[in-house]
Amino acid sequence: MTNPQAKAHPANHRARASLAALLLLAAIPAAHADGTLAERTLTSADKARLASFDKARSDAVAEARAGGSKQDLATLDDVLAGGPKPILGVDIRGNYRCRTIKLGGNLPLTIYGWFKCRIDEDDIGYRLVKTSGSQRLSGHFIDDSEKRLLFYGAGHYADEKPRAYKSDPDRDMVGYFVKADAKRYRLELPLPKVESTFDIIEMERR
Repeated sequence: MTNPQAKAHPANHRARASLAALLLLAAIPAAHADGTLAERTLTSADKARLASFDKARSDAVAEARAGGSKQDLATLDDVLAGGPKPILGVDIRGNYRCRTIKLGGNLPLTIYGWFKCRIDEDDIGYRLVKTSGSQRLSGHFIDDSEKRLLFYGAGHYADEKPRAYKSDPDRDMVGYFVKADAKRYRLELPLPKVESTFDIIEMERR
């Protein structure tokens, strides 16, 4: 007589196979949705710039400290102070005053005056626009981690229309946006195409 337990029912085989597949999937780390979006969105050149972010920042700060004026270095210390604080889920829309700090490259440290920036929202998501000054920019954000957003965009001059990312490789910008304190943020841009080693755009909510 055949033992009824010696041969498992086909349905049991399917159930065990399905369970094994689920366990296997659970063991594989899920791909971060925004990481995948960044991979699809960014150019190879900008992925390389982000990969060099920490070194570019460190080298540029060292250049600035080696050759910047005492007054400018005091300002740089204020700009670098604070954060990064949690930013995911924070409503960053609003009007800001903003200024650009260029570190390393042609000059060790250059600090520009204040201009106007705005963060609003369109069908892509949060959008940053610099609205005054001769050199402007616009771009969007992608969630990167709890404490920073990835920024991608493009620069343009005041007499030009805003440029789309990837429309001109020489105008493309990429970096990270961090919250320094309650009303102050930094957009940190590694290896700009011209002039400097690292740019910081300090932004204060109005």
